[in-house]
Amino acid sequence: MISAVNKLDIKTRVQILTLLCEGSSMRSISRVCDVSINTETKLLIDAGTVCAAFHDDTVRNVPSTKVQCDEIWSFSYAKQKNVRFAKSALESAGDVWTWTGIDADSKLIVSWHVGDRSQHTGIAFMGDLKARLANRVQLTTDGHKAYLKAVQVVDFDADYAMLNKIFATDYAGAGRYSPPKCIGAIKQVIMGNPDPDLINTSFAERQNLTMRMSMRRFTRLTNAFSKKFENHCHALALYFVFYNFCRVHKTLGATPAMAAGLIDRVMKITDVVALIDAANPAPAVRGPYRKTAEISN
Repeated sequence: MISAVNKLDIKTRVQILTLLCEGSSMRSISRVCDVSINTETKLLIDAGTVCAAFHDDTVRNVPSTKVQCDEIWSFSYAKQKNVRFAKSALESAGDVWTWTGIDADSKLIVSWHVGDRSQHTGIAFMGDLKARLANRVQLTTDGHKAYLKAVQVVDFDADYAMLNKIFATDYAGAGRYSPPKCIGAIKQVIMGNPDPDLINTSFAERQNLTMRMSMRRFTRLTNAFSKKFENHCHALALYFVFYNFCRVHKTLGATPAMAAGLIDRVMKITDVVALIDAANPAPAVRGPYRKTAEISN
């Protein structure tokens, strides 16, 4: 059920949603736009609900040839290792993984799924990705073993390869926050006949960076992380519609959705607001009640 946000004008709603997609935190947006955090959260829920439905309806029959998949880590309420010590932790608290499948040519996020890093989640993700493609593709994933079972279970007809990266164990860095150095990669053909030159996950990994830069709740070492799993999903739904349909990709000169042939124009945040209003039409305004007196002849 879409909640009502009739007290906010279109300009304010556009400003809030734009800032959410550009990496601002909920509290900072509340201060900048002079709205309560509850009103802002309701707008996020409304936007996430309609954006998830819009992506589901629109991103279909994608004419892709090369798809790369990866997962990105975040958490809700508390990190998994700290959930048992957290007070009033929700059942959904803990590590949250966002699985993404990106078209290497148009940079379109074809499919995304939120859950844990298990085989069960991998199967759900791969099933959704398969259903959105119009033809056979070359599929590349990292070495996460859940992909192997998922591709097999959903009967994914693809030229499939895994890219297993090798990281150094004794790297020089400033403590545990420095990433390990990649010293090599092994290309492993799983099924079909994938082109060895196209076996990589670079675009998927670059998309992970874009997500961390575009959503404050993905920023490491802050207190801006998601407090509720549901709101985490709503933020992702809004972001993926913004990225696919509203944000012009610098190397393409168009949005990913335009490059993939799904739409012929750059969408605006005002279009997202219009989707919210269409899903939650304002009640008809009735005139004042007037009682007509009886006239006797």
